[in-house]
This record gives sequence, structure tokens and C-alpha cells, in this order.
Amino acid sequence: MQLNPVQLELIKLFSFQSLDEQDLQAIKKLLTAYLSQKLVQEADKVWDKEEFSNELMDEWLNEDNQE
Repeated sequence: MQLNPVQLELIKLFSFQSLDEQDLQAIKKLLTAYLSQKLVQEADKVWDKEEFSNELMDEWLNEDNQE
């Protein structure tokens, strides 16, 4: 298995320091927040492109209840 460029960069970045558990948790939290933000941005693009609406989402949610 080959590491991707992001993984390699993270290894380089943190190879010079020893991190304690608190540091590791803080880094995980930062990365999670960043990736979550990117995911929301991509979902917003799809929402706008497909012209979704709250009303359409309500319809989709209620489709199974109408059968």
C-alpha cells in the first residue's frame, strides 16, 4: 500500500516532534473540522446545481409514509 501525498506530508511534518495524546486529539479535531467543512461545501454545490429545496427534501422524507 502506497501513501498519498497528504499522508507523506503529515509524516514529514510530525516526524520532528513527539506528540502526546492531547496533541493527537487536537490534531484529529482540526482535521475532522476541516474535512467536514469541505464536505458541506461540496454538498452545497450539489444542492445548488440540482436546485434542491427544503420542500423537496420534505417530500422525499414523506414518500414512504404515503404508501
